[in-house]
Amino acid sequence: MTVRSFGKGVGVVAVLAFTLLPVWMMVSTAVNGRANSGSRSVWPEQFTFGNFVGLFRDGEFGRYLVNSVVVAAGTVLVSGLLALLAAVAVARFRFRLRTSVLVVVLIVQMVPLEALVIPLFIQAKGLGLLNSLVGLIVVYLAFSLPFAIWTLRGFVAAVPAELEEAAYLDGCSWWRMFWSVLFPLVAPGLVATSVFSFITAWNEFVFALTFMTDDRNYTVAVGLRNFFGQHLTDWGSVMAASTVITIPVLVFFVFAQKRLTDGLVAGAVKG
Repeated sequence: MTVRSFGKGVGVVAVLAFTLLPVWMMVSTAVNGRANSGSRSVWPEQFTFGNFVGLFRDGEFGRYLVNSVVVAAGTVLVSGLLALLAAVAVARFRFRLRTSVLVVVLIVQMVPLEALVIPLFIQAKGLGLLNSLVGLIVVYLAFSLPFAIWTLRGFVAAVPAELEEAAYLDGCSWWRMFWSVLFPLVAPGLVATSVFSFITAWNEFVFALTFMTDDRNYTVAVGLRNFFGQHLTDWGSVMAASTVITIPVLVFFVFAQKRLTDGLVAGAVKG
């Protein structure tokens, strides 16, 4: 073994340890029955699933989880549909101010989210969307659509226009061509943007807290703070809740992994 290969091995181990140790500590604390007794052990001193049971038995974490699923699913589905149609419009059609639209979409991505809290709050209040999961979905759409449109535009532009013309010659209508020819080819890019939309809706905290006054409408990111007290923190429940929150993200990535990889590679080569 050369010094260079040994150095690479050490570097890989260090990166894995740095990445996986926090995850292990989270899971270990979640199943540690003595997590609230000042235990700092890497291994669970008293193995138990009581922290997970308490999440759904004593609190409203199940409701928060359902709220997050509704918000994340709504954001992914609506943003995916709107972004795909918008990407086709800016990539295929020629209309006035088309370039200006793209520039505006790019500028929106550069605005810090924190700077939009007050304007969006006032706008949502005027539209009656406060304390509503629908209102939260609309806000997350404003964050995810610019990135999705800009990314999907590259995938649509990479599809040869001759394929669409061939479909027209075979008697396809525009919608038939869209779903049968164009959609399958840009699906990897749609998955890549859907992952971004899902993470945005699932992990966001500031707007979910600001827009909700009824704790029954909290998402998991906001509901997690219920386990933090002024003088005492229920670390077992915090880590159990964090583990439960992580599982849907892992499941989503497992199902989207193949398409996500294809989308990222295709975007790097064709975009």
